[in-house]
Amino acid sequence: MSEENPLWGAPRIQAELGLLGFNVAESTVAKYRIKMRKPPSQTWKTFLSNHAHDIAGIDFFTIPTATLRNLYCFVVLLHSRRQIIHFNITAHPTASWTAQQMSEAFPQDTAPRFLLRDRDAIYGSEFRNRVKAMLIEELITAPHSPWQNPSTERLIGSIGREWLAHLLVFSEEHLRNILKSYVSYYHNTLPHEALEKNSLNPRTIESARRGLIVSIPEVGGLHHRYQCAV
Repeated sequence: MSEENPLWGAPRIQAELGLLGFNVAESTVAKYRIKMRKPPSQTWKTFLSNHAHDIAGIDFFTIPTATLRNLYCFVVLLHSRRQIIHFNITAHPTASWTAQQMSEAFPQDTAPRFLLRDRDAIYGSEFRNRVKAMLIEELITAPHSPWQNPSTERLIGSIGREWLAHLLVFSEEHLRNILKSYVSYYHNTLPHEALEKNSLNPRTIESARRGLIVSIPEVGGLHHRYQCAV
């Protein structure tokens, strides 16, 4: 009992044992309970899980074009349901531009409590001041630790594997249009493990007896959605 509940002290364990019919002195419980070497604290993973409804993650990723230019995509993801609430593209990212994206992502007091990001220099003083004015607390990951922003990193990895690796991007407008298509697919079609293998906007489970199943191409035909014809 002590091992499974490291936050419990001797009185709490004694009370639980009493409810199970074991009358044990508190001094006996204190003698045999497992002693913690240091005060217990939740892991980073546990913190993210406990506060998922209050956390948004942000990050940039780079897309090379067919004309040898680099475009930078900024994405904002709500952790609670892995929802992409904002994205934008620029060839010249700055702290001012990135700060403006935060205002567009969270209008009218819709900002989350925490913002999870890495230590990229793009998040300069103008960005930090804007976030502070929005009453958002920044959670900055450790150096070279993308695993500390797992949902956003997983999203960027999916975009790379399921989309970027199979396309040539010609311009900023071309990239924007295709990314809009991917975001629609991500929200309305793609099953997510964390959402009981359903999409963000839940799809109705259809009966296999309803007849012909049709294939609907999405994201330029790279992926498809399947549903009954009726």
